[in-house]
Amino acid sequence: MKAVYITEFGDVENLELREIPDLPAPTGDQVLVRVKAAGLNRADILQVLGVYPPPPGYSPNIPGLEFAGEIAATGENVKNLSAGDRVFGITAGEAQAEFLSIDESLLTRIPEKLGFTEAAAVPEAFITAHDAIFTLGDLKQGETLLIHAVGSGVGLAALQLAKAKGARVIGTSRTADKLNKCREFGLDSSILADTAVFAEAVKTLSSGRGVDVILDLVGAAYFPQNLECLTLKGRLILVGLTSGRTAEFNLGLALQKRATISGTVLRARPTDEKAEATLRFAHDVVPLFETGTLKPNLDQVFPVEDVIAGYKYLESNESFGKVIVEF
Repeated sequence: MKAVYITEFGDVENLELREIPDLPAPTGDQVLVRVKAAGLNRADILQVLGVYPPPPGYSPNIPGLEFAGEIAATGENVKNLSAGDRVFGITAGEAQAEFLSIDESLLTRIPEKLGFTEAAAVPEAFITAHDAIFTLGDLKQGETLLIHAVGSGVGLAALQLAKAKGARVIGTSRTADKLNKCREFGLDSSILADTAVFAEAVKTLSSGRGVDVILDLVGAAYFPQNLECLTLKGRLILVGLTSGRTAEFNLGLALQKRATISGTVLRARPTDEKAEATLRFAHDVVPLFETGTLKPNLDQVFPVEDVIAGYKYLESNESFGKVIVEF
């Protein structure tokens, strides 16, 4: 079978489409998926660079965290899925290959309205966003959510989910064009964050109250001001670290506001925890794609033969939403 393969760590130019041995027939709770399309993520770029390897049991040379495809075969203990079913989901690696072996509990049926390419733009962004702002952040109707990097895949997913819940959303981005595009998804207020200065703008937009939940996809540079932005009993959810891992902040402010600070990552979680997040996604999110309330945030699609071009486009930070490769 064909797979996207990292021949040498350090540069996306070192990617190639390589023939590797076929996967064995699935057993137990495992399912063999014929991948039709796979999403590209920042974590994939970090894996190519050699700084973010997958958990044990996954090849460090084959990237890929999300996919959409068709079930080719099932293990003897699989009860809810059959060969030919259209499915999508998340995995800790190896999704950018023609076939993927995965536990049944990590799969969800694709809504009829979505094709494989559209579906591949959904799992990582929407499961991450839903888990962060609702499971961890407990965002409620009528509350205010601040999303940093709102024009990213997870940011756009969180924006759509929050608006569907009836929340108000303030978004930041370093690109004015992305902020303008986000208004089409319901963004209430925007802040051009070409520097790390945004707290005063958030206070003004919230009439001095602050925000209930912050989804931070940026990291260290924004952390001190995030605390300033939170209202009493506010919740800060840390997802991304693109601006760094270490921050100095006022512990007194965190105590004064009785703030909750949570960090989250999907990739390294054990299967049962990922299965719980997938189940909540299937129950709460997938039906909203059926009704058209939510839409995939699809930017550009590349044939897998042009996977290097897809990675370079994602690296450029020009993408608005998800970048997909098709098999």
